[in-house]
Amino acid sequence: MLFLVRRLVHPAWLVAAVAFVALIGAAGFRATPSVMLHPLHEEFGWQLATISAAVSVNLLLFGLTAPFAAALMDRFGIRRVVAAALVLVSLGSGLTVFMRTSFELILLWGVLVGVGTGSMALAFVATVTGRWFVKRRGLVTGVLTAGGATGQLIFLPVLAYLIEQSSWRTASLVVAGAALTVVPLVLWLLRDHPSDLGLPAYGATEVVPPVPAGGAARRALGALRDASRTRAFWLLAGGFAICGATTNGLVGTHFIPAAHDHGMTETTAASLLALVGLFDIAGTIASGWLTDRFDSRILLGAYYALRGGSLLLLPALFGDVVRPSMVVFILFYGLDWVATVPPTVALCREYFGDRGAVVFGWVFASHQIGAAVAASAAGIVRDQLGNYDLAWYVAGLLAIGAAGLSLMLFRRRGAVAFAPAMAGAPGSVPR
Repeated sequence: MLFLVRRLVHPAWLVAAVAFVALIGAAGFRATPSVMLHPLHEEFGWQLATISAAVSVNLLLFGLTAPFAAALMDRFGIRRVVAAALVLVSLGSGLTVFMRTSFELILLWGVLVGVGTGSMALAFVATVTGRWFVKRRGLVTGVLTAGGATGQLIFLPVLAYLIEQSSWRTASLVVAGAALTVVPLVLWLLRDHPSDLGLPAYGATEVVPPVPAGGAARRALGALRDASRTRAFWLLAGGFAICGATTNGLVGTHFIPAAHDHGMTETTAASLLALVGLFDIAGTIASGWLTDRFDSRILLGAYYALRGGSLLLLPALFGDVVRPSMVVFILFYGLDWVATVPPTVALCREYFGDRGAVVFGWVFASHQIGAAVAASAAGIVRDQLGNYDLAWYVAGLLAIGAAGLSLMLFRRRGAVAFAPAMAGAPGSVPR
């Protein structure tokens, strides 16, 4: 059966399909925090700022793990790293049913799940597409990025329903089981490199063996050291930090509690956030298609500017029922949610060559630092002011600033070597 599939389609598409399923399995826990804030607050009496701190640790490690995971995939292979990451997600989610203190919440929800999901973050997407695809790379990046949104779409309404009908513990066990179920599929079908099968990457004509990698930590830190000397890295990292603050950190974590503050039921709010995931699938795939055809700097500038405008309008759209204006926001914001990923990955390849995936891991780390800061800051704003309005306004202005950072990448595009080892490599690096 497997041999027949390989004869009919290039194995790159099978690898992409398995990666997509793995991303969905990990996305279950990514969807969990926003529907658990109030249940945990009601059961344990923890302040929202305390629970948000655990979310912040999760988001921070989700980002900081990514570049090391990308380097570990170079060293030990995609399959081993992804399988181990899914086991960590399952353990971190399942063991929360036994927790009694906020420290345990931070350890399980923050550390274990943060490291596990971070190992399957967008650096994983960049690694798969960089190894297996030459043609359709932008499109496949968009599709795999949408895997997280698909997981959110699948899990959010289910988790909200389980919490409402049973308890948050039931929801945690469902997420743990979903992550664990994907492990056998990864071990069976996910392959590390096309040369393992004696084939070129999709769209290539020659079989290129993998370059032996040194220590994962040394490779990741070396990529950061060299990239941090370039102007492009800081512009990309700054824009992506704001991207994280305005998506995972603020909307992903606090949209449901904010809607609940205005009288909307948590199940209804979770369904709206799931719709963001639905429209995100279309938006991210479309962004991948556009990235293959248009300048990524223009795309990023447009995405961030439109996102900023929509966030400035959001406080006026909340209510106890879903109005047409809120549906329009959900549609628009969903299309823009992670549409920034394909052009950012493309720019990392353009500027940083064959270390683009590892450098993107560090750019993604900035995304999650922004998300962590926003998750905690919004919780503090809510505790101190009694509403989230200030958080939405600040996020909107920051997003407009990110548009400016993206357009600044147009300056000084002359090519220079990223590092001595990169000289003459494809995709030599402009500063």
